[in-house]
Amino acid sequence: MPQTVQGVIARAKGAPVELVDILVPDPGPGEAVVKVEACGVCHTDLHYREGGINEEFPFLLGHEAAGTVEAVGEGVTEVAPGDFVILNWRAVCGQCRACLKGKPWYCFSTHNATQRMTLSDGTELSPALGIGAFAEKTLVAAGQCTKVDADAEAAAVGLLGCGVMAGFGAAVNTGGVQRGDSIAVIGCGGVGSAAIAGAHTVGATTIIAVDVDDRKLERAKRFGATHTVNSKDTDPVAAIRELTGGHGADVVVEAVGRPETYEQAFYARDLAGTVVLVGVPTPDLQVTLPLIEIFGRGGSLKSSWYGDCLPSRDFPMLVDLYRQGRFDLDAFVTEKIGIGDVEAAFETMRGGDVLRSVVVL
Repeated sequence: MPQTVQGVIARAKGAPVELVDILVPDPGPGEAVVKVEACGVCHTDLHYREGGINEEFPFLLGHEAAGTVEAVGEGVTEVAPGDFVILNWRAVCGQCRACLKGKPWYCFSTHNATQRMTLSDGTELSPALGIGAFAEKTLVAAGQCTKVDADAEAAAVGLLGCGVMAGFGAAVNTGGVQRGDSIAVIGCGGVGSAAIAGAHTVGATTIIAVDVDDRKLERAKRFGATHTVNSKDTDPVAAIRELTGGHGADVVVEAVGRPETYEQAFYARDLAGTVVLVGVPTPDLQVTLPLIEIFGRGGSLKSSWYGDCLPSRDFPMLVDLYRQGRFDLDAFVTEKIGIGDVEAAFETMRGGDVLRSVVVL
């Protein structure tokens, strides 16, 4: 029988979010109902509210979450009631050509719950990234649940569900940063800070944070940045080269998604170095680079989607590093808020004063 719980929806483009009653159906085959314990307020949720993702309103917002499995449907073996899980928005199929090639992080057929949650009048909701976790409970595909250590702090580890994993994975999985490498990260919001933390965790020795906001650069030091560059006042390409013996960085992570910062990343990498684009561009943006430079400089130009992660592999590993004190997830949690405070958190986010506001239920 469907349960009535409270959830945060975006009813129309640009309209303030609303806290309303929603109906969560019993889980069907391959599905799970999760009691949400914490959910981060991510820029992607704001993009949904502003109509920047698609026009399938109303949206049930929230996706960066952790909680406890309450019930599972027929055929579910991955998780069981009582399991503490992090939710992920790319439940791999295991059967597409990417999965069969042993690269499931590129899965071409990820899946979500088949049933829809609804408003009390029966209006179907579109869950953000197939999750919809600004709610007391949510319905997801069982494959979107990754079991981790139950002793972990939900407000911290839930952030692995999106931004932190995207940044860590951009540096480590996509960029391949290793011990002794140099890395520059352009854009030091939540994703860029996670890339810095990831590089620090695996032993990079020169970690250069680049941003136009001194507050973000100061925070970057906490995550392991060895040098900071304010690109509002300084040419970042020249600064990165100077800090790397005149060569450029082994890996440059672009966490802004703008043509001008991508060009900076391209010229700030070492010969045969790697550029990783993890900042999300808008559809209208284009970048122009001399083809001879792309050919002559060698190396790799890569994009990183969700940090090229495999949740079943990466989430438990990162939670272990967190519990060992080697990966400071707590530092990403700027404030804990109630489920009715999401609209205010969007305004705080716009001011650049937080890495993450986290809804705690």
